Amino acid sequence: MGLRQDGFTLIELLVVCTLMGILMSIAVPMYQSSILRAKEAALAEDLSQMREAIDKYYGDTGKYPSSLTDMVEKRYIRSVPEDPFTNSSATWAVVEAEGASGIYDVMSGSGLVGRNGTPYSEW
Repeated sequence: MGLRQDGFTLIELLVVCTLMGILMSIAVPMYQSSILRAKEAALAEDLSQMREAIDKYYGDTGKYPSSLTDMVEKRYIRSVPEDPFTNSSATWAVVEAEGASGIYDVMSGSGLVGRNGTPYSEW
């Protein structure tokens, strides 16, 4: 009768753990980068939609909205979206119209800088 061997040797386990570590060191940064790209895309889309709604509001009423909730109440947007970087709908930075009252533009309230080197608050 021969000896029966069950299980893995220590060397085999170390090789597998090393390979798993190498794969994880490649996968985690790629995952984090894809999350950042998705947040930036969501921010750009939210800003575009809100700016378009501000323009439509102005075109219809002849004045700028006094708050973002005015656009919701008048059904220009369904709701004020959450800023993807602050996770809040209350942190949008608004730009007042020159020579008139109301919101002319909206920007992110985040203090972070985008992948292109531009702060999100300047997008």
